[in-house]
Parts: sequence; C-alpha cells; structure tokens
Amino acid sequence: MIDHRLETLRVLRERGTVTATAEALHLTPSTVSQQLRRLGHDLGVELLEAQGRRVRLTAAAHTVLRHADVLAAQWERARADLSGHRAGTAGQVRFCGVSSALAALVAPAAARLREDHPALAVHMSEKESEDAAHLLLARRCDIAVIIPSEQTPAPDDARFAQWPVLDEPQDLLVPAGHPLAARGAVRLADAAGEPWIGSPDRFDQHQLMLAACAAAGFTPRIAHEANEWFAVSALVARGFGIGLVPRLAPLPPDDDVVRVPLRGAAAPSRRIIAIVRRGSETQPPIARGLEALRAAARR
Repeated sequence: MIDHRLETLRVLRERGTVTATAEALHLTPSTVSQQLRRLGHDLGVELLEAQGRRVRLTAAAHTVLRHADVLAAQWERARADLSGHRAGTAGQVRFCGVSSALAALVAPAAARLREDHPALAVHMSEKESEDAAHLLLARRCDIAVIIPSEQTPAPDDARFAQWPVLDEPQDLLVPAGHPLAARGAVRLADAAGEPWIGSPDRFDQHQLMLAACAAAGFTPRIAHEANEWFAVSALVARGFGIGLVPRLAPLPPDDDVVRVPLRGAAAPSRRIIAIVRRGSETQPPIARGLEALRAAARR
C-alpha cells in the first residue's frame, strides 16, 4: 500500500549503489534509476546527485527517508492489526542467520513451528551478519539471527527492533594431548605463547578474538588463517595452532581436538541477537517465530 519507490530509496540508502540495490530487489539498475527519477519528479525534488560513477542521496532524499521509515513501521503495525482478524495459524516466516545460530537455534525453532503450526511455512537461509539489514529491508527475510558488530544496525536504529537471544561462551580449541587439554578450564592468558589460527574474513569472530586476547594482556601470533569451523578444527587437530570457537559451532566428530572452557574476567563470549523490521514483530507468523527462537535458546 506504500509507494514501492520509497522502499527502493530505503534499500539504496542501505546498499549504497544502484547496482547493489537492483540486485537486492531483483530489478535491473535502469529500473531502479527510473523509479527514483519518477519519485523525485512526483515529489518536486532531486533525490540523487552524481558523484563520479556513483550517486549520492541529496538532503531532500534524507528528508523523504525519515518519513518513509515512519510510514514503513506504521504499515508493518497495520498489517499486524489486520492479521489479528484471522486465525493467524497460516502464513510464512523467513529466518536468516549465521551458521552456528542457524544450526543450534533456528533449526530447532523451525522444527517446533512445524510441529505446532503445520500450516505455517518456514524458510531458513545461512547469511552473514552484515547482510541482515538489506535482507530485512528488501523483505527477503523476516527474522535475522546475527552477531552484532560495527557492520550491523546500531541498537537505536529506528528501522529495526532487536532483542538479545543468547550470550554464547567461546572455548579454546586445542589438539588432544596439548598441555591445556587436561586442565578442565583455563585462563586465556595461559595460551599467550601459542600460535593461533585466525579468521580475518569472519569479521565478528576475528575482532572478538583480538579484543579478548588484548583484555588478557597479549596480542595473538596468527600462524595460519581459516574461516570455516571444519577448517579451523583440522588445522588445530594437526598441531598448526590453537583457536577460539563458539560453544554452539559444530565441529567434525573425528578431529582429534578438545574444547577447553575459559574462565576469568577475560573469558570471551559473543551475543546473538534477533532483529526484525520495526513494527513487524506483532504479525502472528513473526511473533510465533520469535517465541520459538526464545524457546530454543532456553533449551
């Protein structure tokens, strides 16, 4: 019911370029450009100005966007109110999330929804945390389960509603037979002299490791780099270094590695949050999805 061109403008603000906006909305770049030109013409203002090969939002565009955010949130609430007139047991809810959260939280939540509400269609997709905002704004996802970072929406971002789901401890991953493997629980500083397996392309995890080691009083010596947990586990198992691994992250059962719990003030953990479009959280399918997610976290 709200002018779809406003949604295009909101996605452009998020993605930064016409090409990326077109990709997110499954449109062609020329269609995106035409929509925004016509929107500006209808409003009597210029929304875009050229900046080299890119475009930049004008001050008028930012004014339009402030109102568009309010309209979008109010429309989500209106849809929720209308949904309340129906039984609310059908519909669709789409989850996206980082791999460990998808495996340990979203999949059990989806299984519960399938059992309790068989007419409610559930879709799940593995996505990186930094992709959550544009997936939600492009309506390709309803509930994102992510690790907050400087690349994800700020807690006070008016476009989204956010809740903590789980605080997940990090374990030290060492080879079986390593001196730290038999100690039950160790301090992170006990591993200061070890070679480490880093994950620079897994931004949130790598920053967490660097910050935790700094809090423990040392800078880790990165000997090798790997992003997937199976690859990290394989390198650790063969003695190439040690690493940090989230408690929920699945590891190959046949790798000869040991998860060692960390203790002390510098023991790192990461927060997993759920994020939705503001105003959509009371729509019955999304509300049921959030409750199933909370139940999975409690279990």
